[in-house]
Amino acid sequence: MATDLEHYANENGIKFFLMNFTDLFGIQRSKLVPAQAIGEMQKSGAGFAGFAAWLDMTPAHPDMFSLPDPSSVIQLPWKPEVAWVAGNLAMDGKEVDQAPRNVLRRVIAQAADKGIKMKAGVEAEFHIINADGSDISDNRDIQEKPCYDQSALMRRYDVVSDICSTMIELGWGPYQNDHEDANGQFEINWDYYDCLKTADQLCFFRFMVKSIAEKHGLRATFMPKPFGHLTGNGCHVHVSLWDMDEQTCLTHDGSDEIGISQLGYHFLGGVLAHAEALTAISNPTVNSYKRINAPATLSGATWAPNTITYGGNNRTHMVRVPDEGRFEFRLPDGAANPYLLMAGYLATGLDGIENKTSPGKRLDIDMYAEGQKVRGVKKLPLYLIDAIRIFARNKVLRRAMGDEFCDAYVKLKTNEWDQYSRHLTQWERDNTLDC
Repeated sequence: MATDLEHYANENGIKFFLMNFTDLFGIQRSKLVPAQAIGEMQKSGAGFAGFAAWLDMTPAHPDMFSLPDPSSVIQLPWKPEVAWVAGNLAMDGKEVDQAPRNVLRRVIAQAADKGIKMKAGVEAEFHIINADGSDISDNRDIQEKPCYDQSALMRRYDVVSDICSTMIELGWGPYQNDHEDANGQFEINWDYYDCLKTADQLCFFRFMVKSIAEKHGLRATFMPKPFGHLTGNGCHVHVSLWDMDEQTCLTHDGSDEIGISQLGYHFLGGVLAHAEALTAISNPTVNSYKRINAPATLSGATWAPNTITYGGNNRTHMVRVPDEGRFEFRLPDGAANPYLLMAGYLATGLDGIENKTSPGKRLDIDMYAEGQKVRGVKKLPLYLIDAIRIFARNKVLRRAMGDEFCDAYVKLKTNEWDQYSRHLTQWERDNTLDC
């Protein structure tokens, strides 16, 4: 683990650092800093104008500085003279409260006060598309059920193997690559870590996948629903809770029917209780709601939830328990900000633990086919604006994530919805021009 970036540069032949931060919309922002200047930059940070990114600031705000976290540094295997390093934003000598990485760090500290550490792994789905973004890149990938299609996977071997080999070189522990449920869709799984490290990795993963796809003359997208007739891009999060020494899994109980401890059920109860508000973070774009509230796709199922339920090893629910001691949260999509995503799940789960919230009855049914038979099941929000309004009223997330962040997020996301609402579509003209 690097502690001195100047020494790291000398040892690894680094010429430039991407001094990085992630804004509220999950967009990666960086300055390219020469290695000769990194010693001073590690002390003072790289300066940015907050108004120039998706943060709730104005041109009148003073400079903010990205103070690099050397433990996050990653040398780019495809451009080894460059290293990427995540930073924590500060202004006037104080942390920027609305900055996503700072939000997660604060929630992690709240968990640590309770003796809890959250570990997480992600399943980040993406499409490999042509350079202009108009279609998938493989015109032979046309099966109705293309999931695990060996031939389609091997036709994209050069890209997928290049990404996976890069991850092996980084020491992430990738262990499987597959063609997913949509034509042109892929997924690469890697080891789980503490939730801050996983969030850093997910930020870098998206950058890496796009960069390597471009190197092959193609394009990669994590857009939640890039094609209306195909399954969208989820970003499932696998979570378990541990003691601070990472020796005991606090969410595991071998005597339970599905291996979940009482604390684990309370954690799950908190997530389910606040799921409607959490959707504003896990599904943060207008397009997100075309994935989770979609009709069946070409393959026969969206694989996305539309109700707030949990089951055992059952992929039709919002939460699946695939193995003892951990949960798979199937709601998030590829647009979710990695830091806010982890912070939201941890904050709501901690509230569930504190209040001993019950998750209710486990439903061992096919929610796609039999969901209408269950009374009292809550539906997920239908549109982004619905989720934002629910999020704005949620006191638990506000208390955990902070007023400055919540106010900024609601303001900017409401503005995004307003921009979308002002956009005149061809569908409107086709259906109302002659009314």
